[in-house]
Amino acid sequence: MNVLQQDRPTEDPAPAGDAPAALSVDDVSHSYGKRKALDNVSFSVKPSSFTVLLGLNGAGKSTLFSLITRLYSTQTGTIKIFGYEVGRDPGEALRRLGVVFQARTLDMDLSIQQNLLYHAALHGIGAAETKARAAAVLEQTAMADRTKDKVRDLSGGQMRRVEIARALLHHPQMLLLDEPTVGLDIKARADILKHVRELVHSGIGVLWTTHLIDEVNPDDDVVVLHQGKILDKGRVSDVVARAGVADMRAAFTKLTGTGPLGGES
Repeated sequence: MNVLQQDRPTEDPAPAGDAPAALSVDDVSHSYGKRKALDNVSFSVKPSSFTVLLGLNGAGKSTLFSLITRLYSTQTGTIKIFGYEVGRDPGEALRRLGVVFQARTLDMDLSIQQNLLYHAALHGIGAAETKARAAAVLEQTAMADRTKDKVRDLSGGQMRRVEIARALLHHPQMLLLDEPTVGLDIKARADILKHVRELVHSGIGVLWTTHLIDEVNPDDDVVVLHQGKILDKGRVSDVVARAGVADMRAAFTKLTGTGPLGGES
């Protein structure tokens, strides 16, 4: 059995045959004073699927990310991870969630191994188990030969790989990534995206937030977020068809009334 599939929580509040979504966002709104950052946002991410949350900078993606991870409290609406509500049962909800933030969150003066050991300890994972899990996730992210290296000696793409490995240590069922390729070169971006897409095959649901249109594949699920509102959602092919255009870039432009999204960071 793949180490990433071991020890994942299997109990769910929904009965067999009615499995909950990996992530469910229902009628979520959030305001900063008089400014509404999110306006009745609803969508879901299926288990073992790749969903892109697509929007320009300032669309509300980071606010939504903060609500899902409970950095902010939900003002209205509900957010559930595999049926567990983040506001009411945060322990059960968040232990099923792995997170990669846009800002770097590794300790630059520690080695890769030390960063992973510290993170695992926060999840109550013992040292022996951590070593086995760390070896597996670093092998998957092609960082196994850099275990003893300090983080500050890594490239931006390598740091992202370590952050993804760290997010997988506690065997989450849902992975949330906030603009994970910002600041990376073209090859590093492509490598990170390819790796995360492959994780879906191990049973992980992924929500990938981005403002880069070339990170969206035709067979992805997509949620178009603009000025705090969802303009459309579903399979890319369906969103494109409803817009009556040739591709997702044109669909985004038509839906939002803005210029096309960029390709490179």
